[in-house]
Amino acid sequence: MSSSPNISFVLHDVARLLRKRFEQRSRASGLTRAQWQVLAYLSLHEGIHQNKLADLIEIMPITLARLLDKMEARGFIERRPNPADRRAWLLYLKPAAHPLIEIMRANGQKTRDEAFAGLSEEAQQQLLQTLCLIKSNLLEACTQPAVDPEKVHG
Repeated sequence: MSSSPNISFVLHDVARLLRKRFEQRSRASGLTRAQWQVLAYLSLHEGIHQNKLADLIEIMPITLARLLDKMEARGFIERRPNPADRRAWLLYLKPAAHPLIEIMRANGQKTRDEAFAGLSEEAQQQLLQTLCLIKSNLLEACTQPAVDPEKVHG
């Protein structure tokens, strides 16, 4: 058995530590990580359908609805009726959210700067390309049924 670290565990730990460090920096805002995620996605997809946002964030629609209720009460987002479907809501940022998004972007950049200290720009680009390829491979694999080789040959 190899004593070198398992890449899956290291990737998981890096992702967890990036989130943890970002949360440490962002604690003063009073927003949860899930609320930060909503703001981040809405800043890129304003006018998105509520259920589509739940899919993007990978949470249940009812969980998102509760998050949105809190964020709407604080004046960060607004729901507008969907002209194409009266039962559906489209989501938009309110002006009060924009300073928070700037804080979030700055905190994200500081966190990345800490994480990538000692890595050249070239090494960072190579890492990004490698991770994008791994992500693409996994997205493609997830469209296929998982086959257990033991059961196929056994």
